[in-house]
Amino acid sequence: MRIATLLLATSGAALLAATPLRAENLTPVQTAALSARVYDAGVAAKDPLLILAAAKLRKQIAPTTTDRAPDGGTVAEDTPLGWEDMLASAETLAADDDTLLGLIADLRVETTKGVVAGPVYNIAALGNGGTDTYPPIDFKGGEYAEVYVEAKAATDLNLLVLDAQGRLVCSDTDRSHIAYCGWRPADAGAFTFKVENKGPTDASYALMTN
Repeated sequence: MRIATLLLATSGAALLAATPLRAENLTPVQTAALSARVYDAGVAAKDPLLILAAAKLRKQIAPTTTDRAPDGGTVAEDTPLGWEDMLASAETLAADDDTLLGLIADLRVETTKGVVAGPVYNIAALGNGGTDTYPPIDFKGGEYAEVYVEAKAATDLNLLVLDAQGRLVCSDTDRSHIAYCGWRPADAGAFTFKVENKGPTDASYALMTN
């Protein structure tokens, strides 16, 4: 192993061991979104340490999966990326690097303390060009509300949040396989979520909300 690689892996091991990697001001939904972005960055940079950090974040979330599909939607059998899948990607990139492989093995058997609940409202499948519209969900007035969608496939998901009058409250239409919306309702009320698959492929996705 080259000295530079050894130093990088050693410093990464110290960082992962010393840093809790869960910002206390992040909600479970925000932690899920952050882990996806860190993972994407790690894959793009072919950096197993970044992917390992993403897996550590995701392992701290314990989602509850339902099998309800929105009106006109289809329940999916394949869920979006889990921390085990992330570790498998890191393992492939780590190749014969024994130090990094050791870090991956440690995280795989690590019992995470204080796992937080990140309820998955729905796991669904959405065809290319399709839209899922969810039945209205009630949120309390004055309390921060959030919703997050994530697909495993390389697709483009859009997220729209509408109030009871059909007015757009929040949207995330960036070209990405993940989308997040957060808002603070002035009064208690029901909000409708729309998930759009802008392609180029069909995709399974998870929708999480607090």
